[in-house]
Amino acid sequence: MRHALLIGSLALLGAVGIGRAALPPMGLLPSAITDPDLARSDYVENCGGCHGVQGSAAPAALPELRGRVGWFLCTPETRAYLIRLPNVALSRIKDNQQLADMMNFVVFGLGGGSVPQGSTPFTAEEVAHERRFALSAASLTAERARHVETAIRKCHAPASLRQMFPSAGR
Repeated sequence: MRHALLIGSLALLGAVGIGRAALPPMGLLPSAITDPDLARSDYVENCGGCHGVQGSAAPAALPELRGRVGWFLCTPETRAYLIRLPNVALSRIKDNQQLADMMNFVVFGLGGGSVPQGSTPFTAEEVAHERRFALSAASLTAERARHVETAIRKCHAPASLRQMFPSAGR
């Protein structure tokens, strides 16, 4: 079944003309990802519909990931926030290594230069631990704002991180 979903996702990408070249190059991904192709496919299948295949959700009212999400690796609290997001913590991807791989694709691949130097990839153990503390939908806006301010204050993230989708006007 999983193989059929992977094939279907890849076929859909080809059918709409969005191939590998549209996504970050694999060279930006950490070697800790056990299956980079599956991690990429999992992102497209589980996150790309809302956050955009390339990590740019605009004009949707969702945070843009591309070039920005890496800032959330700057403190243990902001890092945990990414795994505690409801669509991550409660993901239908039950295998913690597979989910860690997908999140590493998101952060290191889509986040690119926003990842603080020396950041370590997510591990299956970390994902298993943080999933137990899933955030509720009611708390998302306040939690995001709090962690954005932490990234700006403690990690020197740009103030533009406060904007959900800064590329909307491009």
